[in-house]
Amino acid sequence: MSEPTIRVVIVDDHAVLRAGLEQLLAGQADLEVVGTAASGGEAIELVRELRPDVVLMDLQMPGMDGVAATREIVAEKLADVLVLTSYSDAERIVGALDAGAMGYLLKDAEPDEVLIGIRAVARGESPINPRAARELLGARRTTPAAELTPRETEVLVLVRQGLANKQIARRLGISERTVKAHLTSAFQRIGVVDRTQAALWAERNGLD
Repeated sequence: MSEPTIRVVIVDDHAVLRAGLEQLLAGQADLEVVGTAASGGEAIELVRELRPDVVLMDLQMPGMDGVAATREIVAEKLADVLVLTSYSDAERIVGALDAGAMGYLLKDAEPDEVLIGIRAVARGESPINPRAARELLGARRTTPAAELTPRETEVLVLVRQGLANKQIARRLGISERTVKAHLTSAFQRIGVVDRTQAALWAERNGLD
């Protein structure tokens, strides 16, 4: 029995890049490009109409950007989103993951990496470009230990209250994967290695 076809919408404001991605995917028996869009707003309307499996999403676009479009698509449970962008700074990565993106790839990736990433997202996995991951971790390491972001603080408060990741995700309206990302960075900031230590740290530092 053949694998089901993964239906993809490509979102990018550069026509040449959209055409190149279409051509790349066209050569794959298990992938089908069902539509393309040049902006975030156009993407939302198209995804509502076509209900693809995966949206390949650029971040920097005129009008509504990719983060806002991702947030809307994920909130409406229309499709899974894989970011494909030129930007590897920690702020954009966290913003995209917070919005609900399943993965984060860079445009200088090899063609096979993009294909593997699309298939991984369709399976429910979260591919992240290694350089983007290093940028994120590097930014965390240079931050003073006690300077948590507001979201990290919220997550640690709920850890202290004994909530599991799934419960925290539901409470904050974010994905379980994003909860894990915030916990990982929070652990690095405060110098702990597990939830018990994090809960004790939160208690000692008056997080409630």
